[in-house]
Amino acid sequence: MELRLDGTTALITGAGSGIGRAVALALAAEGVRTALLDRDASALRDTARGCVERGSADPVLLAADVTDEEQVSAAVAAGVAALGGLDAVVCCAGVSGPVGTAVEDTALADWNRVLAVNVTGAFLVLKHALPTLRAARSASVVLLASDSAVVASPGMAPYCASKAALVQFGRALSVDLAGTGVRVNAVAPSVVDTPMSRGDLGADAFDDPAFPVQSAEEVAAHVTYLVSPRSRAVNGTTLLSDFGFTARSGFPA
Repeated sequence: MELRLDGTTALITGAGSGIGRAVALALAAEGVRTALLDRDASALRDTARGCVERGSADPVLLAADVTDEEQVSAAVAAGVAALGGLDAVVCCAGVSGPVGTAVEDTALADWNRVLAVNVTGAFLVLKHALPTLRAARSASVVLLASDSAVVASPGMAPYCASKAALVQFGRALSVDLAGTGVRVNAVAPSVVDTPMSRGDLGADAFDDPAFPVQSAEEVAAHVTYLVSPRSRAVNGTTLLSDFGFTARSGFPA
């Protein structure tokens, strides 16, 4: 399928590794000119090399913390200036926070950090990117959520709460932007083989997993479709990619 993305522009957060990196590479392969944002400048350079290998022009590298509004504002402005506009923003920056920790044992600082990166980070990036997105002929925002927005794993209350908030933020934003030409959607995958997941579950958990696992590249393909004008009628929704797990009844029959 021709996605009609050649020559468009996109800002990707969390582009240094995992799903953010995979999204950057996938968009680069489609001819998208990218601005890559991450706290890790070295990781950004690695992603940029991968984008160039796929035929992309040199990406714009933006080292910034998505929880710091001053840094976000400056980074978005620099990205817009370098690209000459924005057709898409993909918010992939995220952290898992405490894993296997009961709520009563969760430090407030840990709770705040998860919400700050996963929810407030997306808010800040879009707050400063929206004026440019509105100026595009048509634009797309994709938020990287999780199946944890609709199902819960024990000991991950901050992460689950943050991803549910992110999904509803996207829905609310799509309503606010109705009629502007800016679409907002989310992708909510189940377990993805990324450095973050391996850190949470242990690398050996992926050797012979007892659960279905998808690759970052598979998630990036979903994101790429939602960024493209091929999905122009898709707005205010969440693509849940969980191998059908949430469709199954718990009824014991």
